[in-house]
Amino acid sequence: MSQRQVLQVFEQYQKARTQFVQTVADLAARPQNTETLQNSGVMSLLRPLLLDAVPTIQQTAALALGRLANYNDDLAEAVVKGDILPQLVYSLAEQNTQRFYKKAAAFVLRAVAKHSPELAQAVVDCGALDALVISLEEFDPGVKEAAAWAIGYIARHNAQLSQAVVDAGVVPLLVLCIQEPEIALKRVAASALSDIAKHSPELAQTVVDTGAIAHLAQMILNPDAKLKRQVFSALSQIAKHSVDVAEMVVEAEIFPAALVCLKDPDEYVQKNVATLIREISKHTPELSQIIVNVGGVAAVIDYLGDSKGNVRLPGIMMLGYVATHSENLAMAVIVSKGVPQLAICLEEEQEDHIKAATAWAFGQIGRHTPEHAKAVAVANVFPKLLNLYLDTESSEDLQVKAKKALKSILQKCTYLPALEPLLYEAPSNILKHIICQFSKVLPHDSKARRLFVTSGGLKKVQEIKAEPGSAIQEYINAINSCYPEEIVRYYSPGYSETLLERIDNYQPV
Repeated sequence: MSQRQVLQVFEQYQKARTQFVQTVADLAARPQNTETLQNSGVMSLLRPLLLDAVPTIQQTAALALGRLANYNDDLAEAVVKGDILPQLVYSLAEQNTQRFYKKAAAFVLRAVAKHSPELAQAVVDCGALDALVISLEEFDPGVKEAAAWAIGYIARHNAQLSQAVVDAGVVPLLVLCIQEPEIALKRVAASALSDIAKHSPELAQTVVDTGAIAHLAQMILNPDAKLKRQVFSALSQIAKHSVDVAEMVVEAEIFPAALVCLKDPDEYVQKNVATLIREISKHTPELSQIIVNVGGVAAVIDYLGDSKGNVRLPGIMMLGYVATHSENLAMAVIVSKGVPQLAICLEEEQEDHIKAATAWAFGQIGRHTPEHAKAVAVANVFPKLLNLYLDTESSEDLQVKAKKALKSILQKCTYLPALEPLLYEAPSNILKHIICQFSKVLPHDSKARRLFVTSGGLKKVQEIKAEPGSAIQEYINAINSCYPEEIVRYYSPGYSETLLERIDNYQPV
């Protein structure tokens, strides 16, 4: 047998391996093939190819494994059980490994880690973090991006995994990555910082201590929408934890420039900006006042008018948080026409959790003074809140929030035209608060007393069956004492029968 024929055998074997991994990688790209591939023992066949002498076979085998692991946790579990991770980690840490293979190896780690904390822990346990740190220091931006992506997927699950990521020394490298010129790398690095910071104040502080805020703040007006999404998400996850870090975010001079992004064509950018403003506003009256001063409340109200659905939620909550802090801040929401816009949201939105947030926001705005309560009452919100509370289709959370909001506003409301329609529909636990308000206002307002009679309000009050000695009975007595006795008798149930009886028993002279 000639040398040529001997070499031909090896060439054919190499061609066959190449064709096999490429075909498997192509098949793995379609979900309908994954079960058949798994049942055919594809994992054990791909594993030795990760150590193949031919680099393209190595990286295609890794790509196929990554695609399979990406589909579901069973396949990811199979990668872990097949003892494939240590091999990938070893290759990642090697200086001589080709960059394409490093990207494919990081892709497999990410695909396994994304499914659950347990699988992410398995990735950490096989020493992946040290190898990923080495990859973050690579010259090639594609390798850095793949590593940062895998790190974000590990960190996103819980504080323990995030802490492991921090302990590996990842954060300063991610901050360097957001300063690189490649947009894709910036995006993934900002996303990973967001995933680390979200779990606890300590982890957020670690991100802050590396100077991340200043670098993130510089990118808020970048033309790339996907990058802006991640930047605002990261700033939100940092700002949410404490007053101190929220103040540091504000001091990075992101306002008023960030407000422009509430009108961004990308709705995720809008939502993440609104979330950032919400996370800052919720902490203290001073931070809320800064947001008001830069025009944040008016900008959020405009954004609520331009958006629909879940995108509105952080904006609705932000108005509630601002109004919670003080009378003046609640008045700032009212003056900026926040109440009519929230009323539109309550009318338009179908999801219970959005309605619940809107009801809660109304409660925070209206609970301060009669003036605040009147602003809510005039927008015809009471009947809507009452219907949401009484509707059996409403979720428990929505019912609780609608009831709480209604009670807190009613206890301040002295605007009787808005209260009177509720006399006919409200259940006794709400009615008590309505009657209480009438008993406070009527003694001091003769015009309101007359109107209360002509509109049928007094008649309705006489029809209420209250327990003797109860709070509601005392309020009714207080209302009745505002009128002559014969007027009260005239409107009491059964008075017409009493009159007819008197006619029957009357003997003309």
